[in-house]
Amino acid sequence: MTKEVIIEKVDAFLIDEFEVEEEALVPEANLKDALDLDSLDFVDLVVAVESSFGVKLVGEDFVNVNTLQNFYDLIERKVS
Repeated sequence: MTKEVIIEKVDAFLIDEFEVEEEALVPEANLKDALDLDSLDFVDLVVAVESSFGVKLVGEDFVNVNTLQNFYDLIERKVS
């Protein structure tokens, strides 16, 4: 799966499910602050990623995930 496909799927989910404005979806966007995601949103996001990409995410995976780019990179590592 290409990085472009990962970005498209994640962005589409954030727009559709969390009503994040498309303009806010820049790689340097902070997941908590800029995208206004709380801990419950993260749970929903993890469930969506796991089902969409067929991967398993655990708490340790998110230690250094602060930005949208970090999140894209995490998914790319998991699917490869």
